[in-house]
Amino acid sequence: MKKLSLLSMVVACSLYAGGYKIPETSLNGVALSAANVAHSSGADAAYYNPANMAFMENGNFLEVDTMYVGLDATHFEGSGAMTGASIDAQSEAFIIPSLHYVSSEIYGVRMGLSIVVPGGLTKRWETAPAIRTAEEFSLSVLEINPTVAIPIGDKFSVGLGVRMIHSEGIVKSSYVISRAMEGESWDYGYNLALSYKPTPELNLAVAYRSNVDLTQEGIAILTSGFNTTYYGGATVSVPLPALLNVAVAYTFPTKTTVEFVYEKNYWSAYETLDFNYVGNIGNLKAKFDDPVAKNWQDTNAYRLGVTQELDKLTLMAGMVIDETPVPDATVSFELPDSDSLSVSLGGRYQYSESINVGMSALYSMRESRSVSNDDITGEFSNSNVLIISAGLGYKF
Repeated sequence: MKKLSLLSMVVACSLYAGGYKIPETSLNGVALSAANVAHSSGADAAYYNPANMAFMENGNFLEVDTMYVGLDATHFEGSGAMTGASIDAQSEAFIIPSLHYVSSEIYGVRMGLSIVVPGGLTKRWETAPAIRTAEEFSLSVLEINPTVAIPIGDKFSVGLGVRMIHSEGIVKSSYVISRAMEGESWDYGYNLALSYKPTPELNLAVAYRSNVDLTQEGIAILTSGFNTTYYGGATVSVPLPALLNVAVAYTFPTKTTVEFVYEKNYWSAYETLDFNYVGNIGNLKAKFDDPVAKNWQDTNAYRLGVTQELDKLTLMAGMVIDETPVPDATVSFELPDSDSLSVSLGGRYQYSESINVGMSALYSMRESRSVSNDDITGEFSNSNVLIISAGLGYKF
């Protein structure tokens, strides 16, 4: 019986795209499969590449988005020692809001603010063997990211920001000893960005988001039948790894912009999961308190986005190939992760000089994955994801 913690849920469920992250936090982000780092020129530049705020038309830019996220019911088909197990996780649906703002020029610099949900999904099972370790993993995450852009000449800009991340979560499992845990935390990091425009048509950019150690504190309850074995404090700290984007975008005379983004996720920082109880859990220590090896791997993602500007209409499409960080040895019911291919499209209409509206959609197709490790023998399938975004932009 594996040890679970609130933070295994944070890492497993807060990062959906090679680890359950949501890199698409705006209408354009969804439409372009998050390939909007070098060419970001709207309010969401405050999040994707704050250095680009220095190149935007002077004025205040505000964008409010609402995003629907739907998760298919992951299917598990057991084999070997688990032959006969044929179960489905629950399908899930969420409504996720976001806000992006870029200020007008203030003493030569631009200020930005993004309030987004970069992750926080749910994996719930109702049937054994999954409920023994992952009956429910639920998480809500909020990131507040103030930023500033400092121009250096006409062609170069630097962006700086602070990441303020609040997370809350619940984890439950049902077996001989049942577990129920709740916790929350505020944790902090930073982000940096560089933008270079050697010509009006060519944009080059590098964006970096720092590692953030998620330091959850909360209450854990261990029960055996009707007897409470432990009720008390519990803590754990695991890394939310660093992220590096290197991007290039080129705009052709037809007003067609093509952007390529290489993304590096430094998941190798997640080596072990070590949950600590404030009180004594007695002979349950080996099952619930010993460190669990994770040994996640650094991963790559390759993003491609195309933007076509017309008179009042802007059309967008994208694609991303993403790798899973989870090695076969540590795949589990709380994170049946696999490599994925996603495609996206969207449009934005300039309703007036000040207002634009739009919609976009992304569909992520995750590969089936056969697993044979100490805990699981079988195949996970049908873990696809649909994202639909609607947004309103306002310039004043």
